[in-house]
Amino acid sequence: MFEELDTLFESPTIKPSFEIVHVILALFIFEENKEGIGRYRLQKELIIGSGTARSLIKKLNQAISFIRVLTDENKRKGHILTKSGFEFLKKLKRKILLIEEGEPSILKDIIIKTEGNYIFFCLVREATEKISNGIEQRDAAIKIGGVGATCLLFDGKNLIFPSHSRNYNEKDQIKVEDKISDYIRNLINKKNSRLEENDVVIIGLGKNPEKARLAALNAALTIL
Repeated sequence: MFEELDTLFESPTIKPSFEIVHVILALFIFEENKEGIGRYRLQKELIIGSGTARSLIKKLNQAISFIRVLTDENKRKGHILTKSGFEFLKKLKRKILLIEEGEPSILKDIIIKTEGNYIFFCLVREATEKISNGIEQRDAAIKIGGVGATCLLFDGKNLIFPSHSRNYNEKDQIKVEDKISDYIRNLINKKNSRLEENDVVIIGLGKNPEKARLAALNAALTIL
C-alpha cells in the first residue's frame, strides 16, 4: 500500500529521520487544513524537529508531489494537498477510516493508565485476521512515544478483546461492556462512519494528544 512513499526514504547519504507514521499523519493533517499549514505547525503536530519537518515537507512537495504551496495575492499561506496527495489519502482512508480523540475516563474499565493520559481512536476496516493478541500494536504505540495501545475487534454484533488463540469458541470471547461499546459506536457514527464485521478499533494512549494520535496510528499501520 505504501510503495508510492518509498521515494521519500531514499537518500544517498543520511536516511530521513521521519517515519512512515509521520508521513501518513501529515497527509491527514494537510487534508484537515485546507487553508494551508506551515512547517512550524506541522512540526508541533508530528512531534518532530525543525529540520525533520523541513525535510518531510520538501520531499512530499518535490519527490512525489503530494503537497504544494498555497498562495494568496503572492503571500504564502502554507502547504495543501495536491490532487495526487488526495488520491493517495483517499485509498488509505478505505482502510483507516478515522483518527479521532476520545475521553479517557469513559474507558477506564478496559484500559490501564488512563489517568493523566490522552486517547485517540483509529478505525481499521477488515483487519481482525491480522490481530493476534494485540502485543505488536501495543509495542508500535510505545515505539513512537505513546504509552500503549488497546485493540478491540468487531464480530458483527459486539466489540471483543483479541484472544491469545485463533481457535476459540464464542463462549470464550471477552466482550466490551455495553456502556463503552455504545460510546465507541456513537463516536464513530458522528464521523459519518459505522462499524462493520471484522473491523478493528485501536485505542492509542499518550501523555499529550499528539503522542496519543501517533500511538494509535502507528499501531494501526501494523495491520495494513
